[in-house]
Amino acid sequence: MLDLERLRALHAVSTYGSVSAAADVLHVTTSAVSQQLAKLERETGQKLLERNGRGVRLTDAAELLVTHADRILSLVERAQADLEAHKGAVVGELTVAAFPTAIRGLLPASLSQLRELHPELRVLTQEEDPLQSIPRVLRGDLDMAIVQDWNNEPLPIPDGLLKGTIGFDVADVALPAAHPLAASSEVELKELAGDPWISSTPGSICCDWLTHTLRSIDAEPRIDHMAYEFATQLALVAAGLGNTILPRLGRCDVPEGVRVVSLKTPLARRVYAVWREEAARRPAIRAALEAFRNAAPAEAAPAGGAAPGGAPAPAKAAPAAAEAASA
Repeated sequence: MLDLERLRALHAVSTYGSVSAAADVLHVTTSAVSQQLAKLERETGQKLLERNGRGVRLTDAAELLVTHADRILSLVERAQADLEAHKGAVVGELTVAAFPTAIRGLLPASLSQLRELHPELRVLTQEEDPLQSIPRVLRGDLDMAIVQDWNNEPLPIPDGLLKGTIGFDVADVALPAAHPLAASSEVELKELAGDPWISSTPGSICCDWLTHTLRSIDAEPRIDHMAYEFATQLALVAAGLGNTILPRLGRCDVPEGVRVVSLKTPLARRVYAVWREEAARRPAIRAALEAFRNAAPAEAAPAGGAAPGGAPAPAKAAPAAAEAASA
């Protein structure tokens, strides 16, 4: 009979491209992965890895086995979720990634609630951009991710993932105090189109969104400075080096020399959680989503059934598995 942990090791090598990368993901040593693969070769009577320059490549037999391993591991996860659902207990371990302002604005309160209500659940969190966290949830490296997209640029969610809306987050623009429009109560983004901008780092969802948004108002972006943390971006704004878009969720202290101005045409991002279909019945997934929603600021779920930009407001009581992601 094929050993599940050895199949998991082979699957990880196939997914991440090397023994060392697989070891990092599985939180074991490279030697431990090599030993598992050597035992699997003896078990199957097939050579599974071949040298390929300084790395390795999977043989045809290994590729065939990985195809079955993918289905087997998915079934095991579904079985574990069904067992937890049958027991009805919020237990075990839940790994969650979230983008920076969600880490600051949602997780402290929600994790405190989960610890109080479900002491047998251990939640492990890490900060990560949605463009990195979504593939990791799909691969099974993470159980959940808190991600975001904007009302003018939806984020595609791969098949195999489900999602649940947490709330909506309005964004303002942060201007240097000396900016001609800094004293305005509201501005149109187009009035700022030719200004220098400060963005998050390349390859992040916010950087891609800002570039897309500025181009949509017929302005080629002048992004002069890039920094992942909003506190750093605001320090650059205070120095008069450009403007930045500043969401309200998890907003850090605004330094002297910065003026925060509302946008006449609101920009809002949708904040939601994603998880794998196989894990949908886990009580821990449902409990976490409920805690995230409870921690969302009141302004993140506007009254009247609509969010800024016309997106539908989330139904707080909706079951976690009810919102299927579309490709």
